[in-house]
Amino acid sequence: MSTEQTAGTKARRGVPAALVWLVAVVSMAGTVGAMLLFQNIQTRKFEAASSVIRIVELTERTVDPAEWGKNFPRQYDGYVRTSDNPRARAGLSDSLPADEGEHEGDGKAVSKLDENPRLKTIFNGYAFAIDYRERRGHAFMLHDQRETERVKQRQQPGACLNCHASNVVAYREAGLKAGAPGTLDDPLLSASGRAQLFKGWENVNPMPYHEATGLVSHPVTCLDCHDPDSMRLRITKPAFLEGIAALARSDDAVPHLPSIERWRASGRKGEYDPNDLATRQEMRSMSCAQCHVEYYFKGNEKRLTYPWHKGLKVEQMEAYYDEVGWDDWVHKDSGAKVIKAQHPEFELWSQGVHARSGVSCADCHMPYTREGGVKFSDHQIRTPLANVARACQTCHQYTESEILARVDAIQTRTRGMMDRAETAVVDLIRAIVSAKEAGASDEQLALARDLQRRAQWRADFMNAENSMGFHAPAESLRILGEAVDLARQGVVEAVKAGGTAPASEARPAAGK
Repeated sequence: MSTEQTAGTKARRGVPAALVWLVAVVSMAGTVGAMLLFQNIQTRKFEAASSVIRIVELTERTVDPAEWGKNFPRQYDGYVRTSDNPRARAGLSDSLPADEGEHEGDGKAVSKLDENPRLKTIFNGYAFAIDYRERRGHAFMLHDQRETERVKQRQQPGACLNCHASNVVAYREAGLKAGAPGTLDDPLLSASGRAQLFKGWENVNPMPYHEATGLVSHPVTCLDCHDPDSMRLRITKPAFLEGIAALARSDDAVPHLPSIERWRASGRKGEYDPNDLATRQEMRSMSCAQCHVEYYFKGNEKRLTYPWHKGLKVEQMEAYYDEVGWDDWVHKDSGAKVIKAQHPEFELWSQGVHARSGVSCADCHMPYTREGGVKFSDHQIRTPLANVARACQTCHQYTESEILARVDAIQTRTRGMMDRAETAVVDLIRAIVSAKEAGASDEQLALARDLQRRAQWRADFMNAENSMGFHAPAESLRILGEAVDLARQGVVEAVKAGGTAPASEARPAAGK
């Protein structure tokens, strides 16, 4: 029976023909909608299963991120946009053009020395008193290092290159040149690949920086964190491999690194190696910790060393430095042997609630995003505050304004305490200088200088760390409180030696 006949029959039975037609149209529309939904689901499943289109063959020689971008266009798009990151609330510089003259000023990041003149006194006699700028996005890391006056005016070693360039291939090539076995096509984590990596690294470390920087062409790239065949996260920096092994051998509790705790519990057999033992979630922090750490250059060979032999806390690293007799320089004014902190994000994060909750660096700075059916980590590595919805609100069910207010409170309080700590350190330096001018001997000034070393280390630790206390708020205030206390004790000792307590600069009001 035709549709017309059916409609006519139903109309004779008292059912309006228009209603019959409406039901038929709705049924057909529902069928078409279901078919389109099914097609969309199948498309998204195909996208998810085919998120990688292998246009080029990636190997252990592929340094250029643009080549990786042909296979991973979404991730590469984020990577190149690190040149356009917004300024963070706690002082991350705007990403200015790399070429001088393309932007107001000289195309460099904001000078910390201009914004905070106390640092010129704190770092007097060291290269950081010459040039010290705010950090910028990863796109600028190699350019900014090559252009800093610290490199231009002071002789620096090739070890500086560890955290500012894609150097895996450069190290391996240097290792092969120095007699390491195998070829560059060997997998990096094979015995020969690892031998090449370490041998080259050891040879590049003591090399003059202007020679070492000629071996590289890119800032950090895909090859530094990913296996080119499997895309698996991996550790490629020798200094981190040695540092995390030293941490594992220590007795410092690291519940946020469960693979280390398991290695310890199983009898500490062999050396702890994250490439074999760490979980994927741990690697999402360890890959960042290859560079965002405290370090120093050990011995004449300038071996890049992470001071984790006693643990990750500020006083544990200080105790290690004391044990090995390390100091970065003798302060030009006070004569104290002092330490310069680098960028200890991993160490401070390790003391915070996010680390203890299993939240990785990538969860906040590279949050997952979706395009169609594809889920991937956003490779525009930047402050989480630039993307609160994906970086914060996936866990914290508060409004964006509330989250920003909480972060602002933490960072404002930390900044206020850091101002106090730096003021106290400057007061101590001036008190020691006045004692020297009054004729105090080195013996009389020994305790005051030691207190400067300890106070300055803590204040600088928080200045050099890039979260302005957010990674571990309570620990940050503890460190800065100790800095103030130690510096004020030092002023007392300098006055005892004949110095004069200086009139401190105006201190900010509480919480400001």
